Amino acid sequence: MSQLSRCLIVSGTVSLLTASVLAQQERFNQRDIDRWIDTQNTQDSQLATERSEIAPLDTMFDWQWGGWLEYYVFTFQDGQQNQRLLQRPSMALWTRLRADDGAHEIFARMRLTYERFGIGDEFDRRTDWIGPNLDRGWYRIDVGRAFRLNEPSDPLQLAFRIGRQNVVFGTGYTLDLPLDAVTIEGRAWDFEITGLVGKTIGSFPNIDRSESVDGHSNRHMFGVQVAYAGFDRHRPFAYALWNNDRTDERPRDPLQNYAYDSRYFGIGARGDLAHNLNYWFEATYENGESYGDGDFFRRDGISAWGLDVGLEKLYDHPTRPRVLVEYMFGSGDGDRRLSPTNAAGGNVGDRDDSSFVAFGFRDTGIASNFLNSNLHIWKAGASFAPLPDAPRFRDLELGTNWFLYHKHQSSGALSDPSADMYSGYAGWEMDYFVNWRLASDVSWTLRWGAFFPGDAYSDRGTRHFLFTGLTWSF
Repeated sequence: MSQLSRCLIVSGTVSLLTASVLAQQERFNQRDIDRWIDTQNTQDSQLATERSEIAPLDTMFDWQWGGWLEYYVFTFQDGQQNQRLLQRPSMALWTRLRADDGAHEIFARMRLTYERFGIGDEFDRRTDWIGPNLDRGWYRIDVGRAFRLNEPSDPLQLAFRIGRQNVVFGTGYTLDLPLDAVTIEGRAWDFEITGLVGKTIGSFPNIDRSESVDGHSNRHMFGVQVAYAGFDRHRPFAYALWNNDRTDERPRDPLQNYAYDSRYFGIGARGDLAHNLNYWFEATYENGESYGDGDFFRRDGISAWGLDVGLEKLYDHPTRPRVLVEYMFGSGDGDRRLSPTNAAGGNVGDRDDSSFVAFGFRDTGIASNFLNSNLHIWKAGASFAPLPDAPRFRDLELGTNWFLYHKHQSSGALSDPSADMYSGYAGWEMDYFVNWRLASDVSWTLRWGAFFPGDAYSDRGTRHFLFTGLTWSF
């Protein structure tokens, strides 16, 4: 590959990296919203139980709807331009129908987003509408309830969920992704079994950011997970996951193939070691086949590892203090000089690919936004509610997270292409956040992060990422 081609790849990937940063912030926001919906589901279940005791006929159908409006502002540095400004208003509408005492459930959610960059801050266009898109949409049937085969307390249970849904295996380190899928939820006494047959959403960002396959994805996912729920304080699990890459090239590249077919075998557990001392652990071995840089005939063999271990301590105090520590690891390949995940600019020199590439999600810092590949990451964080006795500020939370980064293979690339030096020390980051529920239906968040590049960067300038937003739920 010529020097000019490599420069073009790096320049293009910087822009794509920034898009990945914004996508990760979207996933941060989405998780906050999903947690709120889970809380609503719990409250709805309690109300449904009360209604069934008073008026059983009213429990045959339970229809609800809602939505939210939000306005977010981002300002950031991406290693290519000193400062960029992005405004992102969006809205969502959702509806849910439950029938036959929860035996059947339908959920749908639509989202519409508008992006507006500051003058001179845009990548390819200054403004853009995204959507309206079907963000989630699925039908779930509890087979035992629907066909009157068993009661909820019976040891054998079976349910199917069909449609666009978020799928998580283990703790989400290897797989935490929205998919168009069929999931099977089974229970046999104390064993919980999850089966998966699905594919990635076509418009979802590809983990391979090479020009010919970036911006669209067609990966078929198959998997099974078994968890044991017989312990009071621990929930161990094991899983196997297959990813078959069927993404087409746009435009066609006659001198490079891109298929990344991988398999993951993981074990782990989560639970509590003592009162208010929670833990999680997940270890994954990855194998399969990939194409290296400039390869279109022969494929490389994948052999990689991933690991995530964390502890969280909660305190019985009105200020709700919380501290956590976490270690994340994704193996790297010293022959991947330009990218730990891409085919173009990827593995060279041998037929072995030891770079860990997965489909999970972890907070690795909002300013650096590293993928968990060719990296050791140490994280420490804390949060608390400073004014629990003041009614207006009872739901105000302040917190911070600190990160330290070091390469696994010093000569290998990071997901940030501006890390252009063959050095192991990648830098450190400090993040601060404010979450405040102003009212039952209005919340505000502020997040600021500063990344301080290490010896792996020739440009050692500090990078800042700030975003703030207001959400009104109805």
